[in-house]
Amino acid sequence: MSSAAAKVAVEPDPPSAFRMARDLPIGRHPILAAFPGLDKLPPGRTIHPDAKVRRRLFADTCIELVDADMWMYVAPWEVPAIARGRWRPVVTPGQDCIVVGESHFRTSEPLIVYMDIYHELCHILQRRDGANLFEPGVSYVERPTEVEAYRFVVIEGRRLGVSDEFLREYLRVEWITAREHRLLLTTLDVPLPPAASKKR
Repeated sequence: MSSAAAKVAVEPDPPSAFRMARDLPIGRHPILAAFPGLDKLPPGRTIHPDAKVRRRLFADTCIELVDADMWMYVAPWEVPAIARGRWRPVVTPGQDCIVVGESHFRTSEPLIVYMDIYHELCHILQRRDGANLFEPGVSYVERPTEVEAYRFVVIEGRRLGVSDEFLREYLRVEWITAREHRLLLTTLDVPLPPAASKKR
């Protein structure tokens, strides 16, 4: 699961070829209908070393655009134990689907959506390799699947020239504590803000 940063200090543009069909109607669509050419951009070519795996990823994954105030997540194939009684996810048995909140898709800054969608595509590949994306009993910031997916987009952000401050805000997701945020920054080699560094 990923989230957008509400405010960022530095916001370079995503690659000029990154496109979004912002007027896409609510419902389920092929991922390349929502993001034409996503498979041809640098992260789309490096997300997996096997070209056949990449082709299947972009051919078989869909987007579920929902009327909800949320960011995006990979739809589980069944309701995970950690969600019961707390969260009612879209469930897509046997179908690789990324659920995206309408407001995020239509109004968020392109760079944020760009990083988010590749983060979620990392999760699709992880699940295909047998990973449990909703592993119970493991902190969000210590979950190997989250660390790997965030590392992928942090590296891409660095390639684009984003600042440390941008990355700190991007990784400040609303469901983690300040301590967990610092741990995530440290794990991903993103420098802590100066004030936090002095407190350590």
